[in-house]
Amino acid sequence: MLIKALSDYYDILAADGKILPDGYSKVNVNYLIGLTAEGKIEKIIDCQEKSLSKAANGKVKEKWVPRVEEMPQRTEKPGIDSNIVEHRPLYIFGLNMEDETLTPDDRTGKARKSHEAFVKENLAFIDGLDSPVICAYRNFLNTWKPEEETENEELLALGKNYGKSGFAFCLMGYPDLPLHKDIQIRQKWEQVCHGVSDEKESGFMAQCAVSGEKAEIARIHSKIKGVYGGLATGSVLIGFNNPSENSYGYEQSYNSNISQGIMKKYTEALNFLLGSAKHKVILDDVTIIFWAMDVSETYEDAFMAALCGRSDQMSAEDTEEMLKSLLEGAGKGKMTEARLQALDLIEPNVDFYMLGLKPNSSRLSVKFIYRRRFAELLWNVARFQKDMQISEELHPVSIAWMKEELRSPKSTSEKMNPALLTKLFEAAIYGNRYPDSLLATVVRRVKTDGDSSVSAVRAGMIKACINRNYKKEEFGVALDKENCGQAYLCGRLFAVLEKLQRDASGTKLNRTIKDAYFASAASKPAIVFPKLLKLAQNHLNKVKSPGYYNILLGEIMDKLKGEFPETLLLQDQGRFIIGYYQQNQSFFVRKDNTVNEEMEEK
Repeated sequence: MLIKALSDYYDILAADGKILPDGYSKVNVNYLIGLTAEGKIEKIIDCQEKSLSKAANGKVKEKWVPRVEEMPQRTEKPGIDSNIVEHRPLYIFGLNMEDETLTPDDRTGKARKSHEAFVKENLAFIDGLDSPVICAYRNFLNTWKPEEETENEELLALGKNYGKSGFAFCLMGYPDLPLHKDIQIRQKWEQVCHGVSDEKESGFMAQCAVSGEKAEIARIHSKIKGVYGGLATGSVLIGFNNPSENSYGYEQSYNSNISQGIMKKYTEALNFLLGSAKHKVILDDVTIIFWAMDVSETYEDAFMAALCGRSDQMSAEDTEEMLKSLLEGAGKGKMTEARLQALDLIEPNVDFYMLGLKPNSSRLSVKFIYRRRFAELLWNVARFQKDMQISEELHPVSIAWMKEELRSPKSTSEKMNPALLTKLFEAAIYGNRYPDSLLATVVRRVKTDGDSSVSAVRAGMIKACINRNYKKEEFGVALDKENCGQAYLCGRLFAVLEKLQRDASGTKLNRTIKDAYFASAASKPAIVFPKLLKLAQNHLNKVKSPGYYNILLGEIMDKLKGEFPETLLLQDQGRFIIGYYQQNQSFFVRKDNTVNEEMEEK
């Protein structure tokens, strides 16, 4: 499914001109080599571009990044293998930079061999071509002697940037007409590409597993770049390196039966997605990419807004309006096509894909892949957001935010369990039940993380797990005074006793009953609450309005019938936490006159 989907997406991108033509690669170029007509280097020109990015503190950071250029396809072969119009300094100059000193000598002679291969292949390629920049390039190839250029000032001035930079050639005075854009170079290269493609019979021919057509099978697949934690040179998605992986005598990627044409399509499409911030997010060490089978990026913008509460292309107001509309649809249990079209989401039936990738040695590991109709996807994501809401005010919750709440605040390197991440995505995308480990993890974090442990996101996750997975009781987004569940009532009672203690002290306390008793009260209420109620009698004597607390305590105790559960299991501990959170929040949303009116009615 994955290879076929990426191949089809390549066709969509190619039809819209958004992807490289066959036979070309994107290359990062830091410097232009300015040549004289005689082929001498007159100047190394910095051609990097200014890039602005927003830092975590909100300030705009400025940095210089390489210019991305379209050049004849780069080699993927190991060992010494030059490119047409080379960009690597070792091949171009035949020199190593060691301790800011240029030298043509190394242990294996790689610098010399690389330069010789570069000169031989490029002289043969430009034979018969004639333009000012090509003539200068030919003169450079014929006259450059690495052993005589170890003191070249232009190269020495690059310092540490020498070995890690990309280079392109131009005629001095014409930086906007580089060699790789010369019309004769491009025409000759395209002729070479077509000539190679017409001689496919020399390769291994078989039926392609994706297209079903008889074609040359790719022996080595192109590398994929842009996956977090992957090799700088790229990793392959399909590759066979060990004899144990071979079958029927087929070696390397002949096992996969993917044709050369399909291989080029899926790798180009995947590299395009990984190179676009609109199609990629990184969660811990998993790189997640997503795309709709449509050239418009409206789908990706809407998806990011729905799942993460943000979008680069939609304003904050538009995102909030869309989410409100989606949550309204989710509340009614349906997401109609009319509603989606009203949001300008074009075609609800378009297929939408999500792919999770993680590097594994020199290959990529697929952690998950999902495919849904866009209408179904958006409805399920809307349900997911509705599940996570714990207050009447809309607060979109992203999975990245959930991840932060699932780890200890004292840790900066704790990773999210990949299995939990996968199941969480399935719950959001497919509408499945939430993973059981999610509830256990959140409850553990709340019981062990101290004063700020019961956040809105954590309470929302607990609410979502209980409402969707167990359906024994429905929790809303506000305090439910009609809920008579013992665990929920115990949580409410604990919140009231904590508020009473704070009011009785009159000052900010360094330590409250929450710090000392919350975890044990959530697990063994019958042991802890008698102590807390006895302590509350002392606090009642110190507050200005003991009647208000007596009413609240009496209301909850009446529903508990004076008994506390001996033990609360995991689900009930979650209910305890929700009761605590919602009772606690109710103290902040009420107005004084509302409280007084309730007291008079009592």
